[in-house]
Amino acid sequence: MFPAPLTAPHPMTTPEGEPSIADWSLTPSKVHLNHGSYGSVPRAAQAMQLSLKERMDANPCTWFMGQFEMVAEARAGIAGFLSVSPQDVALVHNASAGVSTVYNSLNFPAGAEIVTTNHAYGAVLQGAERVARKCGGRVRIADIPLNADAETACALVMAEVTERTALIVVDHITSATARAFPVEAIAQAASVLGVPVLVDGAHAPGVLEFPVPDMEGFWVGNLHKFACAPRGTAALVARGPMAGKLEPLIDSWGFPHAFPENFDHVGTQDVTSWMAANKAFDTIQERYGWATFRSYAKELCDYGQSLIGRSFADATGEDPHVEVGMPVGPLRLVRLPKGLATTHEDSHAVRAHISDQLDIETAITTFNGQGFLRLSAHLYNSPQDYETFAERAVPELVRLARAS
Repeated sequence: MFPAPLTAPHPMTTPEGEPSIADWSLTPSKVHLNHGSYGSVPRAAQAMQLSLKERMDANPCTWFMGQFEMVAEARAGIAGFLSVSPQDVALVHNASAGVSTVYNSLNFPAGAEIVTTNHAYGAVLQGAERVARKCGGRVRIADIPLNADAETACALVMAEVTERTALIVVDHITSATARAFPVEAIAQAASVLGVPVLVDGAHAPGVLEFPVPDMEGFWVGNLHKFACAPRGTAALVARGPMAGKLEPLIDSWGFPHAFPENFDHVGTQDVTSWMAANKAFDTIQERYGWATFRSYAKELCDYGQSLIGRSFADATGEDPHVEVGMPVGPLRLVRLPKGLATTHEDSHAVRAHISDQLDIETAITTFNGQGFLRLSAHLYNSPQDYETFAERAVPELVRLARAS
């Protein structure tokens, strides 16, 4: 049966001694337990982006004529945060845009196959299937058990590789199942066969000290999630000979340039989010420290998972424990009662019900017909957030399950 709840960590405070949520503008009447989906931007970065927008609108001609240089400067700062060379990184609007860029830039021969896993993000999988339809090929899906360790996961992915494999697409940290994948081991095994790898690292920035794996190939990561940049900011990292094949999704005045400078020319798009991203990174570092975030979020998620799991166990007599093969610091899974959120559509309905009726934002996911509560944590969260969920949301979720 589920173990007794762990000891609650001490809530995080600002350097001035206030609750840390003061550095964010989140609605105080809501309990916010779903940072992993859309993130939250610190007030300081919001203020900087607003200032940039005001400059843009005060003199659009001057702004857009100089935007190329400002994007390049922002890209250099973001590269530093990711611990990569500025020459290896381009800026895009989200991880899905980065994935689509790779799909659209590579040459897939007739009958080509793309290998991915049953943990793949829906939009990424749909893009792979689109590519396969166009070239008359197929998508091969490796069935990775939730509790698979690194060696098993790597072996199962590589078992799907054939002489027709043109690309392997694998999550760095999965969205629905809150687990990591051994991306460097997969990339190393694939390189022996000459197969390129695309890593969907949407959740990795901020979560991992060095979010970009040491590999040739492609990696995309959202900076608006745990890294707290304004939404619409993501990085596409490319290393090795295939980097030169990448072209922006929209043709603009960067066409004479090679990767990554060709991505710096974005015309009249509002990319102030990119220019304010480094302010978000610096705010977290200067006021708390990224290492502090990672340790606090892990401790807080451990507490929340333990407390909420115990509450479900007491209410249902079922074991809500989930064995995750490669768990991740600020993300945790708790198994929901039987019959609840068994489909993707149902999971969204349950999430909306909890938000509308109880003022609690959380993530409800489904995997292989089983519903899960996906917990996430950031600096503004406190043990009380998870205690509120256990007190108010657990009984309601149990009621919904019994009524289904």
